[in-house]
Amino acid sequence: MSTTTAPQALFAEFPVATPADWRKAAEEFLAGAPFEKKLITRTPEGIDLQPIYTQEDTSGLSEMWPGLPPYVRGSDPLGSRVEGWHICQEPGDTEPAAFNAALLHDLQRGQNAISLPSRLAGKLGVALKDVDLVAVPLFIRAGATASSVVATLTDLAKTQGHAATELKGAVLADPIDELASAGTLSAGLDQAFDDMARLMRQAKQENLALRTVGVNAAAWAEAGANAVQELAFGLATGVEYLRALDKRGLTADETAPRFLFTFALGSNLFMEIAKLRAARLLWARAVGAAGGESDAQRLVCHGRTTRWNKTVLDPHVNLLRTTTEAFAGIVGGCTGLQVGTFDECIRTPDDFSRRLARNIQIILAEECQLGRVVDPAGGSWYVETLTHQLAEKAWALFQEAERRGGMVAALNEGYPQVLVEKTAAERLAATATRRDGIIGTNLHPNLREKFPPVESTAASAPSASAVSGFKRLVPRRRAEAFEALRRRSEAHLEKTGSRPQVFLAGFGPRKQHAARAEFSSGFFAAGGFESVPGKGFETPEAAAQAALASGAPVVVLCSTDETYPVLVPPCVQALKAAAKPPIVVLAGMPATPELQQQFKTAGVDEFIHIRANCEKVLAGFLSQIGL
Repeated sequence: MSTTTAPQALFAEFPVATPADWRKAAEEFLAGAPFEKKLITRTPEGIDLQPIYTQEDTSGLSEMWPGLPPYVRGSDPLGSRVEGWHICQEPGDTEPAAFNAALLHDLQRGQNAISLPSRLAGKLGVALKDVDLVAVPLFIRAGATASSVVATLTDLAKTQGHAATELKGAVLADPIDELASAGTLSAGLDQAFDDMARLMRQAKQENLALRTVGVNAAAWAEAGANAVQELAFGLATGVEYLRALDKRGLTADETAPRFLFTFALGSNLFMEIAKLRAARLLWARAVGAAGGESDAQRLVCHGRTTRWNKTVLDPHVNLLRTTTEAFAGIVGGCTGLQVGTFDECIRTPDDFSRRLARNIQIILAEECQLGRVVDPAGGSWYVETLTHQLAEKAWALFQEAERRGGMVAALNEGYPQVLVEKTAAERLAATATRRDGIIGTNLHPNLREKFPPVESTAASAPSASAVSGFKRLVPRRRAEAFEALRRRSEAHLEKTGSRPQVFLAGFGPRKQHAARAEFSSGFFAAGGFESVPGKGFETPEAAAQAALASGAPVVVLCSTDETYPVLVPPCVQALKAAAKPPIVVLAGMPATPELQQQFKTAGVDEFIHIRANCEKVLAGFLSQIGL
């Protein structure tokens, strides 16, 4: 005879800790430092990330299930357990024949879907030569219109003995993306929308499985947008397409299932996971408002690791960034995923870099088994809260675009471009001051690294400009300004055999000057300056003598705030009395404006500190020394 006993709660002997208890303990540990400043993180989206989340944070949210409206937890009940996600790489070659050779090679080594950019959409015969067109899904960016590309693709399939109905994937028309990027459309939006409607009817009539409307929300992220802006303007674009197709007699139930959204994937892991989940919630709401039934409300999305945070310097760190981004895309529910190569900012990817990018996905699928878990982020108090915060903010911004007449009207007005430009400027300012650190670029750069030559095809995008009064959307990378500094210092190295140097004049024992000397070394290294360390000098005159003897064009005085009033004036006086006086920098920001002015009057040229604009200051120094 067996007996059963009630399960006993683990750790029942300990009292339950409440959020208030946790906060009290945290404040005691902070020893008077403000809780909000130390433990709450403000994101570019305007969301305050809390140090801990509890069940109370999600108490007002309705229960949701994978595969059921509003599809926050996935458009399919089994997620990617059935077929996995599409490993959808793009070889990167600009020439169709080279693209084709790389593609055939990669399809034999784990890639199971094809991403083809718009620049090759008119050259399918060469780019897809010898590719079994029905064996793998194809994702083709057709530009403003897609009818001619679909026609070419179906003809190619017929030459292989396949019916057009066997084709899988997407041939995507995205005229608003074309308008935002190019600033103009040769045939106009109305004609593009007419073509979109005709292709929709053709796909329905011929029973084509292809998706034919693209929404490239990633373009906003590549221009510097935050997650809220990427969601809102992607949603506004999708709604504009729904509205245009509705005017041409097609319902949301007919059109929405043929949409494919593309989102950029950044390295803020939980933000990116929540962004993809919020996108499904927003799209379900928009399609429902347009009259679409629940089946039409499913959002299918493609993810692409962002170029915004990738670097030319120390490029192998890009592998760590793309791994995090790929993980976020899979956990967030991407149907297809493209991982950029670690060297995509430098050159056309070769077999080695393409293999590494492809293998990131294969390892996540085969070794980490990510595809075997349905919505692994579901139920996380943090992710669920963040998902709904993003959705609320994005919906409010979407409504603002709607109040301005919809996405096209807002674009013509310049509203989303200006908003994203402002956000990008704020994010770039955070990089310039090193509040946003880039390992290997503005933090811990390796000065022994030779700056790699950058191919023109991988060069940075031009600055934003207007075309016939239209403000174009231009992609950016946050590291570009610091890379430009390094190019200037590398040119000096190439010309003279040495880097621009900075002499670190430390005063007194090591503990008196070491912290600021190390900070200064890292600060200047971000611009390619080589630091010449000086020993702890006992007198200002000795420090000045050693600094002048080094020949360094920049001298940094390193000590403590308490000793500066006595040490700085005589040292600077001796330095400035030289026949060729150096630039004199003080490590640290004097506490008062009066003290700052006192040091300026004594001859200090600049102060460097944790709030200084590192990029701007270093650019000024390079110019002053003639580089």
